[in-house]
Amino acid sequence: MVDNGRSNLWKALGPGILIACAAIGGSHLVWATRAGADYGWSLVGLILMVNLFKYPFFLYGQKYTAATGESLLAGYQRQGNGYVWTFLAVNVLTGIINIAGVAMLTGALLSAYGLSPFGVTNLGVGIMVVCGSLLLFGHYRLLDALAKIIIVVLALGTLAAVFFAFLNRPVPQADFVSPTPWNWASFTFLVMLLGWMPAPIDLSAWSSLWMFSRKEQTGHMATTKETSIDFHIGYISAVVLAICFLALGALVMHGTGEVFSDSGTQFSEQLIDLYTKSIGEWSRYLILTAAFVTMFSTTLTCLDGYPRSLAACCALIGDLSPKKFDRIRVALIVLSIAIAAVVDYYFANRLLALLGFAAIVSFVTSPILAFINLKVMNGSNVPESDRPGPVLMILSWLGLLFFALMTAGFVYARFLMPSG
Repeated sequence: MVDNGRSNLWKALGPGILIACAAIGGSHLVWATRAGADYGWSLVGLILMVNLFKYPFFLYGQKYTAATGESLLAGYQRQGNGYVWTFLAVNVLTGIINIAGVAMLTGALLSAYGLSPFGVTNLGVGIMVVCGSLLLFGHYRLLDALAKIIIVVLALGTLAAVFFAFLNRPVPQADFVSPTPWNWASFTFLVMLLGWMPAPIDLSAWSSLWMFSRKEQTGHMATTKETSIDFHIGYISAVVLAICFLALGALVMHGTGEVFSDSGTQFSEQLIDLYTKSIGEWSRYLILTAAFVTMFSTTLTCLDGYPRSLAACCALIGDLSPKKFDRIRVALIVLSIAIAAVVDYYFANRLLALLGFAAIVSFVTSPILAFINLKVMNGSNVPESDRPGPVLMILSWLGLLFFALMTAGFVYARFLMPSG
């Protein structure tokens, strides 16, 4: 029985790890690193807080499917087609810009291998084509296998980088005074940091859908207990690595006077150069590879997750067969690459502007999807034992309040606050 239990647990592992691969991307490499570089250790508490507040809403995605046997989006439909249309609208808004943003960042890192003459945008589009081909011909099995390898390589590389950064951290400039993030001028940056930390809440639907793909692969549908283990492995990994990337920024960059460029090529060079100055030139390709693998995995999972969830919405609204769902998914992967390529060429020399816009949109839509997830998890079709208990309910409502207040604060800081 023990062996069978372990076998079933292994069969259940995958969707939660894929969420970690999607999460450990722009939020960690760009925003967490910049948080450490600009503000030192000041934002550790805020990063832990937003991960805590988003925790129940990501948990509900997989737990709902394990408890009911249907996808989270099917749970949306139980509340009314309007909820499915809402999710569809949010995903159309966020999907393309997020895919475009992570692909361009991946292209920027790839250019650091001596490929800059090809252009960051061209490399980013090429990466989308490669990822799309892997998904179309390798399907979920390849995505799942790559995710488990990537998460191990990434974790080992990042932990090694933090260790050496601690040993070789630079001395800050003598007249350096660490700025404070606790003012209205920094509020937009805080929202960018939180928008992708650890990921947009719409990704909670992806893990729910990936559970069915995992079942097709292994023949085993995860139980609520197995799902909980899979989810927590992925989520805790994402949180730990977020702190590691902030630590790298704080240990290596804070107080050096360096400012990130908005250009993709210069940004990637600055990122790698600042690490190697402290850790040692020998580590250049260790850091670069860890960063590139991070973003490649994010691009791969985003290019699967957004079209998959959009296709699921279409299938639910139109009551379509699984075969038609797969055709729509394939068409949406191709369409997403094409439109994201146009977005990348438009933002060709403004990588951080694109990433910032994507992160802001992801955050301001958080209260909507978080509320729907909570409503679905308390649906009458969910067994009483699997519904959120008092602790999760309190955490969920605190999270909703936090998202709403931060969104209102962003609107005030960006559009209503008197100038000067």
